[in-house]
Amino acid sequence: MRKKRFYGILAAISATVTLCGCHTVDDDRIPSSPIRIAFQTQSQWEIYGVSGALETRRFIKSEREPSNFPYTSLTYTGFGGVLLAGDIHGNPVGYDLACPVEQSPTVRIVVDTKANNAYCPKCGSVYDIFTNYGHPISGKAAQEGYGLQRYVVAGGMQGEYMTVSR
Repeated sequence: MRKKRFYGILAAISATVTLCGCHTVDDDRIPSSPIRIAFQTQSQWEIYGVSGALETRRFIKSEREPSNFPYTSLTYTGFGGVLLAGDIHGNPVGYDLACPVEQSPTVRIVVDTKANNAYCPKCGSVYDIFTNYGHPISGKAAQEGYGLQRYVVAGGMQGEYMTVSR
């Protein structure tokens, strides 16, 4: 009976240590904001989207970036704008451009094409945008476990070719 209790307590301690030892990334620090970018046709996606690995494109409606993108009244670009990227397999992924440490719509991450990551010019945090889906690599974001806010990039629901949404 004592052995059974000992093993039960040992299992409970082991489970507690395992669960408490897990490190999670908080990728929901950016204030909730509407997000919807619709690419109406495949050719529109080919012009404004990302067609391969390690490609990126920024969308900031308030600044009309990109300048010739056909923004509509139903287009929303999140809190700080949207970074559309092609992961290492060429699959599109989306992130809010706002740094989760700074939590300001005007403090935006910048893509470093030589290092193949993104960084915040204010706090210096570095994020993996191509292989680890916005997880922090270094800086205060890594210390605190703050990842980039992710968005869904998928086939359009209302006849669009692709959409970026929450």
